[in-house]
Amino acid sequence: MAYELQDGQGTLFKNEKQNDKQPDYRGQCKIDGRLLDMAGWLKQGKKVKYMFLVIKPPREQAPAPAAGTPQPAPPVYEQPSENPEDIPF
Repeated sequence: MAYELQDGQGTLFKNEKQNDKQPDYRGQCKIDGRLLDMAGWLKQGKKVKYMFLVIKPPREQAPAPAAGTPQPAPPVYEQPSENPEDIPF
């Protein structure tokens, strides 16, 4: 039986990155009954290591395209700032 996220929970899994701009971790969380996509980058600040997270609504899933049809690009997440003082909390 597959695990079902409860409200207020989320999971991140190590991402097999194709380039350095992609997140180190990806996953989903459930907030107020809605599934949201998450991406996380491991960062090194001046004094501590931290994980920068981006949480966005999932992209609309289109029906599976016919064979030979170009596939849409995966979700794009902005590369976070290298400066931990830019974090809004």
